[in-house]
Amino acid sequence: MRLFNDWNGFLARPSSPLISRGGAAEAALAVIDEVGLSSFSLARVAAKMGVQAPSLYHHFADKAALLEEVARLLLLNLPGLEKTELPYEERIITLCVSARRSLLGHPNAALLMLQFFPRNLLLAAYDEAAGSDPYPPEFHMAVIEGTEKLTFGSALFAAAAEARGIAPMPEADAEKLPRLAKALEVNPFRDEEALFVETLRIFFTGVAERYRRGSLGQPVSDSQQLDRAKTPDAALAS
Repeated sequence: MRLFNDWNGFLARPSSPLISRGGAAEAALAVIDEVGLSSFSLARVAAKMGVQAPSLYHHFADKAALLEEVARLLLLNLPGLEKTELPYEERIITLCVSARRSLLGHPNAALLMLQFFPRNLLLAAYDEAAGSDPYPPEFHMAVIEGTEKLTFGSALFAAAAEARGIAPMPEADAEKLPRLAKALEVNPFRDEEALFVETLRIFFTGVAERYRRGSLGQPVSDSQQLDRAKTPDAALAS
């Protein structure tokens, strides 16, 4: 019986790799694109590659390890920060758009970022961006945090909507939600990517203003000034 078990184990794990780690990740991504994460399995990946499922264990301890590699693959070939005459902010925005597009190219797989976000892959890019950042070092982590969360948050919401076949922002009933309905009506950015870019530009405008005012870490009070400007007394005073 032991001989049988040993022989069965030998059959389960080939003695030499039949596939590459990168090839398995690419096949897994193709499977996820086709059937989604809920129907993903090692057997489907193996069938896609024309091998037996146990061959995958030469490179991955389990399914989670393979999915982690797929998450890395989604961001593996992002371009670096281009050295052009464009302002620093626009170069960062270009990089953010590339990352967002990479995830939206595989909406079924994009949700892997929630569990297997490969931040280590991005550290060199963050260091490069900090080296080009015109603001003092105490601003750098806020810029990294803001651009990262805006980029991947936007991508994940859009990818989830696309994977489910629904609109990223549903229509608003003008009677029940008049202010939101008005905002959607007058929104000049009908393209989701264009709206994302403008959101980043607003963020960077805020960074620049905080730097000019020396107000890093202080509460925001600009909206209070806007509210006062709307009052009749303020209008008369002006």
